[in-house]
Amino acid sequence: MWTSYKIHVNLEIYMKLEKKITWRIGGESGQGQQLAGLILGRTCLASGLFCFVSSKFASRLRGGLAINQVSISNKPVRAISKRIDISFALSQSALEYCQKDIADNSLVFYDVNKVKKIVKNTDKIRYISLPLSELVNKINLDSSVYNFLILGISAFLFNLDIGLLKKEIQNGLNGNGLVQKNKKAAQIGWDYANKNLKIKKLLQYKKDNSGLKKIILTGNEAVAKGAIIANCKFYSSYPMTPSSSILHILAKLAKKSKMTVNHPEDEIAAINMAIGASWAGARSMVGTSGGGFALMTEGLGLAAMSETPLVVIESQRPGPSTGMATWTEQGDLQYLAKAGHGDFHRIILAPADVEESFYFTILAFNLTDIYQIPVFILLDKYVSESHQVISEFKLNNVEINRGKLLTNSQLAKIKDYKRYSLAKDGVSPRSLPGQKNGIFLANGNEHNQYGFSIDGFKKGDREEQMQKRQMKIKDILKDLPKPVLFGPDNANLTLIGWGSTKGIILESLKTLNHNSNKVNYIHIPAPFPLDAKALSGLLNNAKKIVVVENNYIGQMADLMQEALGQKFEYRLNKYDGRQFFPEEIIQKIKKYEK
Repeated sequence: MWTSYKIHVNLEIYMKLEKKITWRIGGESGQGQQLAGLILGRTCLASGLFCFVSSKFASRLRGGLAINQVSISNKPVRAISKRIDISFALSQSALEYCQKDIADNSLVFYDVNKVKKIVKNTDKIRYISLPLSELVNKINLDSSVYNFLILGISAFLFNLDIGLLKKEIQNGLNGNGLVQKNKKAAQIGWDYANKNLKIKKLLQYKKDNSGLKKIILTGNEAVAKGAIIANCKFYSSYPMTPSSSILHILAKLAKKSKMTVNHPEDEIAAINMAIGASWAGARSMVGTSGGGFALMTEGLGLAAMSETPLVVIESQRPGPSTGMATWTEQGDLQYLAKAGHGDFHRIILAPADVEESFYFTILAFNLTDIYQIPVFILLDKYVSESHQVISEFKLNNVEINRGKLLTNSQLAKIKDYKRYSLAKDGVSPRSLPGQKNGIFLANGNEHNQYGFSIDGFKKGDREEQMQKRQMKIKDILKDLPKPVLFGPDNANLTLIGWGSTKGIILESLKTLNHNSNKVNYIHIPAPFPLDAKALSGLLNNAKKIVVVENNYIGQMADLMQEALGQKFEYRLNKYDGRQFFPEEIIQKIKKYEK
């Protein structure tokens, strides 16, 4: 099945070192940094460039530092860079936070009325004051347009068409009453830079002329699009960052897609509603984050026991408890792999980027229908909320597979329908409510082949049903996306990762292997159940292995040890709420290369 959704990778792109420039804007929450970064990203897209847009902000409703940065290139960009080439600080705290990542020969612009202290540790960084309040006062505007002034300055510095920027401001603000004044502010910023900044244009890239149509999306937007293409007809979610925007997107598109989108009173209701809708025949999905999923585990068991298809979106943030609501981590893998009491199968797909978020969502719906088990789409904040320019999705190979869903004509030929019949592959044919000859009982109790609860006195029923459900694993492993090797076959060092670490590691390989190192990378797209045979085959030639994860203990490394019986001693872990940067991978693995 996986071949229908396989994402083709041009290794030459990943192995070739190309120039990339990273822009950052920082200030207090409410000053429009996220919007500025997105509009810059969309302008890059319209200009034939690639980019990756990522943001960091406080979880408070109002106030606190907010940062947005954009990495730009004429080649595909798989991750945000740590090195900042051009930075705009709208507050003292923003300048102080950003200074540690400023590269030599970089430009740092700051609001002269807000930034009063600059500590210069090197003469290689140029600090430039901006009279933002004076500029807006001249045109009878206020500080709410500072971000658009900065976009105008940035368009000049990056050699971007001011007309394209204004068009993206129009699109980004969706035609509201602020469009004209923000366009005006962008023009003022561009004019100021043209007159006062004697700086060589920073972007001299040739545009991408491949002819491929490109789009810019977040992982959450890609999941929503994938759900619609997969013919999902019911989505329920109690909002929880960073999965919340999936609810908002699908609600906006509900009428057009003919999807029922529900915001229930809590997460318990959300999963049970989705199970009920699925039992009635609708492809169904529920979304949350780790703390919300904690309330869903009882419902997960109901889906497993009744063998009702269910797709669960879980976008990770640092835990436990409320944790850090607006930051990222890969800390929920083992929880999802083991959640619920009793023995039952589940599948975990971990999209690494926007592209996989789309295709894996479609795959998840097919897998849950085929095997009648819960399927997780495990994201994290970095994937969920980062924007990325990619080639437009290819829909010619998309398939909808409802599995063993019986038609009326098939049921008419069955004299004695048993919903939980002892199928050799473990998957019993399924009927829907209202179908003639397809009546059955579904509940949370262990049952016989008809679905009637068993009392335990009759020998064999429990064993038969448990064995039947467990028999699915053989075919499940065949249908999962396989681990993929990037880089040279014979390497001195092998990195292993899953989910959002993929793009970051691939970006680091460009530099590592350009410097004559021999480093490769094994990506695991489906962390559970782990295809031990396929992974073992890729590990045969590995000399030294380092598992890279955004969590404290190394959750994927532990699962691999359990599946392979092999110890993974070298682990590179990050757990401060931030994703890895390619520069960090390059720096930190030096100690493992010896």
